[in-house]
Amino acid sequence: MLERTVDEALEQLGRIFPRGPFLDRRLGRALAFQALYEMDLGHHSPSQVLERLSEGFGEASASPYPDEILREAINYAQELVRGVLANRTAIDGLIQLRAPLWPIAQMSAVDRNVLRIGLYESLYSNATVPLRTAINEAVELAKLFGSETSAKFVNGVLGRAVEASANGEWPPADSAPVAQSPDLPGQAARTEEHPSSGASEENIHPATPAG
Repeated sequence: MLERTVDEALEQLGRIFPRGPFLDRRLGRALAFQALYEMDLGHHSPSQVLERLSEGFGEASASPYPDEILREAINYAQELVRGVLANRTAIDGLIQLRAPLWPIAQMSAVDRNVLRIGLYESLYSNATVPLRTAINEAVELAKLFGSETSAKFVNGVLGRAVEASANGEWPPADSAPVAQSPDLPGQAARTEEHPSSGASEENIHPATPAG
């Protein structure tokens, strides 16, 4: 999706993310990744990236998804981007702590931003996104956008970071600021209870170092 036109991106997303439960969130993660990736490499405003994508979806010649799903995906992407940016210092510090052999500035932009999304969902959004789902979805993003080693690296860092937080080795997430959800007033928060397809529980806490 990184360098494709909107029509090409929608076609790719349609192949990767078939219709099903929580489709808006799965798409939202991919869109949030795109926005953070462009911010990292091109210094583009994440909000402008998402606005461009939203406008492009509305002008696309064909879409595999209903307009409502795309709107909800953009909303969730906005929530993720705001959350990552609000907690970026703490998240980046935890990445560096759990991947000390890889200075964060030297990591690939793909790995760095997938980790940011995965840690935000794992440690700051786990009221609605269970740890298993957050980690598995981040691994799937790494497989989709990264290199051959990205999924293993992301999986290892996330597993160690979440374990450290659970053991009290990192300040609890509920003590840090959390971005407000863009959901409309009166909407109930949904809890995602399923792992992404192709991911397994054995991927959550690897025994070998990342990288």
